[in-house]
Amino acid sequence: MLTVTVAPPSTAAFRRNPTLFTSPNSTFNGIRIAQVCPTISTPCSRSTRSPRSLSVVMMAKREDELKEIRAKTTEEINDEIVDLKGELFMLRLQRSARNEFKSSEFRRMRKRVARMLTVRREREIVEGINKRYSRKLDRQWKKSIVVRPPPSLKKLQEEEAAEKAKEAENSA
Repeated sequence: MLTVTVAPPSTAAFRRNPTLFTSPNSTFNGIRIAQVCPTISTPCSRSTRSPRSLSVVMMAKREDELKEIRAKTTEEINDEIVDLKGELFMLRLQRSARNEFKSSEFRRMRKRVARMLTVRREREIVEGINKRYSRKLDRQWKKSIVVRPPPSLKKLQEEEAAEKAKEAENSA
């Protein structure tokens, strides 16, 4: 619940004539807006859970995802990075064509790519590869990538092929 209090004209701080200002020590400057919570119910908040418990759950998910990524080989990580970047490209195309898509997928995929790149860099550090050589290897790796359709596009193509085959069976 919101309450609004309006000051009487004689105490408003935005008056031009200083002689009309009756209370020079007043901290009230005209309008005071305050959020009032009912005393019977819980304090005003968006969630009943504490922010700390929410962050603990998020950390656990992140740790599980990192364990899953660290269990993969470097080649698997590189392949998944390429797939996720292809998925990001498809999402950008959907956005530009004004198709329906989940905007939260952008952030989720970008963060997943960043985690994979972090794990890959951690492995390079363990191997003793310095930053400059790592960037050189990264440029070589990017040049060697064979462009292929992302998994979501492959899935769409397979579904369309199955529909065409079904239509061909029905017409024959």
